[in-house]
Amino acid sequence: MADTPQGIGSPEVGPKLAILAGGGTLPARIAEAVRGQGREVFIVAFDGHTDPQTVVGLPHLWSRFGAAGTILRRLHEEGVGDVVLAGPVKRPSFTELMPDWRTTRFLARVGTRALGDDGLLRAVVREVEEDGFRVVGLHELLKDLLTVAGPVGRLRPDSEAERDIARAVEVARVMGGLDVGQGAVVQQGIVLAVEAIEGTDAMLGRCAALARPGAGGVLVKVKKPKQDRRIDLPTMGVTTVERAAAAGLRGVAIEAGGSLLVDRAAVAEAADRLGLFVIGIEIPQ
Repeated sequence: MADTPQGIGSPEVGPKLAILAGGGTLPARIAEAVRGQGREVFIVAFDGHTDPQTVVGLPHLWSRFGAAGTILRRLHEEGVGDVVLAGPVKRPSFTELMPDWRTTRFLARVGTRALGDDGLLRAVVREVEEDGFRVVGLHELLKDLLTVAGPVGRLRPDSEAERDIARAVEVARVMGGLDVGQGAVVQQGIVLAVEAIEGTDAMLGRCAALARPGAGGVLVKVKKPKQDRRIDLPTMGVTTVERAAAAGLRGVAIEAGGSLLVDRAAVAEAADRLGLFVIGIEIPQ
């Protein structure tokens, strides 16, 4: 087993943890970290979303999103105490959900609150907690992932980039207040793109064709106003830096204390190699 990430949790062994695993490496990192503390884990993997390598050698359940009754019943059977949501997922259509009775009842109760990602996730958290589990945040389990203020690599934004960052923060927070997305790209004061259901990678993919001559734009990612910090914090890693560079951007700014930075050393190396700045910025609340 690889070295356990530093700065995780407390020395006390907590209750058995269920990881509701989306895509990417975060679910596996959490499993490795908490097992290194001697804590038991159980993985709920979702068809078409979770990397199969995440569950290798670990107790787990493969499920579809719409099988809430089966999932919650299994968590009780496994003696789970805490639950964490980790990794990105593509929001399924109602047809893809194939909801069971528990899920159908849940969707009928939340109604239009399920239209936005944040509203839906908050409703999911309430449902899980009402079933007797405690929902915890990624930053509580992997404390070293929480973004801190300041530059990540060698480069820093100049005055023009700082103005673009301020504009992108303004736009992203307005969109986040509408429960639409967490990111925006601005170049020379012009909004090139805002993040919606497609996610950050697809948003960046659109920007290359929209870039203007001159200094490149900036990507800003901030949490939504009043967002529950336990769920869906903005997250970035090496892939974000690479896609930002491919889109012709010159930097990325992410909210200090309100976002997750996966593998800081690797992000710094990639940013320096590609000539981008990456910086944690403080956002007035």
